Amino acid sequence: MPPCSTILIVTALIALLHAYIGWRLLPGLPLPAPFAWALGLWLVLSVFLIPAGLLSRAVRTQPLSDRLAWAGLLATGLFSSLLVATLLRDVILALLSLADGASQAMLQWSAAAAAGLAFLATAVGYVNARRTARVVDVSVPIADLPEELHGFTIAQISDIHVGPTIKRRYLEAIVERVNGLDADLVAITGDLVDGSVRELAPHTAPLARLTARHGAYFVTGNHEYYSNAHAWIAEVRRLGLRVLLNEHVVLEHRGRPLVVAGVTDYTAHHFDPSHRSDPVRALAGAPADAVRVLLAHQPRSAPAAAEAGFHLQLSGHTHGGQFFPWNFFVPLQQPFVAGLNRVRDLWVYTSRGTGYWGPPKRFLAPSEITRVRLVAARTP
Repeated sequence: MPPCSTILIVTALIALLHAYIGWRLLPGLPLPAPFAWALGLWLVLSVFLIPAGLLSRAVRTQPLSDRLAWAGLLATGLFSSLLVATLLRDVILALLSLADGASQAMLQWSAAAAAGLAFLATAVGYVNARRTARVVDVSVPIADLPEELHGFTIAQISDIHVGPTIKRRYLEAIVERVNGLDADLVAITGDLVDGSVRELAPHTAPLARLTARHGAYFVTGNHEYYSNAHAWIAEVRRLGLRVLLNEHVVLEHRGRPLVVAGVTDYTAHHFDPSHRSDPVRALAGAPADAVRVLLAHQPRSAPAAAEAGFHLQLSGHTHGGQFFPWNFFVPLQQPFVAGLNRVRDLWVYTSRGTGYWGPPKRFLAPSEITRVRLVAARTP
């Protein structure tokens, strides 16, 4: 748990930002007094709900801990959109003031629009986050792909974040949809959980039912290391999945070899020096003439993967930004936000994630179960 001084500073900052929203929006809202007071009281309550949600894991009593998390995370999602909408409104009003100024009608209309858009984005984002992810089909052209490997399919799921608001039933629906794809291989590219094995093992149990011709494979994400990665590695293995820790397997598909490798999370060495992510080590001893696929949680593993000689890297981590406008901040840390991209001779597919992290909210960044299909590259 953070020290009390940090908690107080964060809470004070949250309170100031809520005060800014109230100061800028409430006077302009064309609402009857009772509704304006209700919104003001909600802003006050939100100041306390957000830190309570962040600290909910310190509460050992269930279901109180999860209920606090739900309340705090929902409040966080709405607060985030209200803050962005208020800032955008103020920018627009400032620009108008440089011209003819803003009328009283404009002040009222813009305040209502900002509040309405924030509530709408939060409601739509909630529905998008809580529904079972849709299947996204991606064809990856591989140069000199053997005919026997043409059409090889990988069902990729990533960033599910089983934890306070994502439980067994949510994961069961994902597993059922993945199994319905009849894929050749299932790949889980990290950030499966947010919590301990003791707390979450009953909720990750559906993974044992994943089926594919060549099995299911898992690599660690940064959130596994926040939650005792070694315990989760053992638990995932117990469920029957193959964990790839800077290593590879050689599959034989229709008489042709296919290398599937996995690296530990890009930041794993900060938690365990022996887990330093290493694409070269993951490929050591693999047949040089085989198609080589790498599972790596973070897209920023791509330059090293390209140097090592992989043809395709499957990643996650970014959530596609999860909800506007945070998608604009992902490039500050990662080379790609989502979709299929290229690093020299390496294709990199970045999943938007199959679950969500933090607020149950996805807006303009839909979740996905990815069906990756290897196809022969067309000759020029």
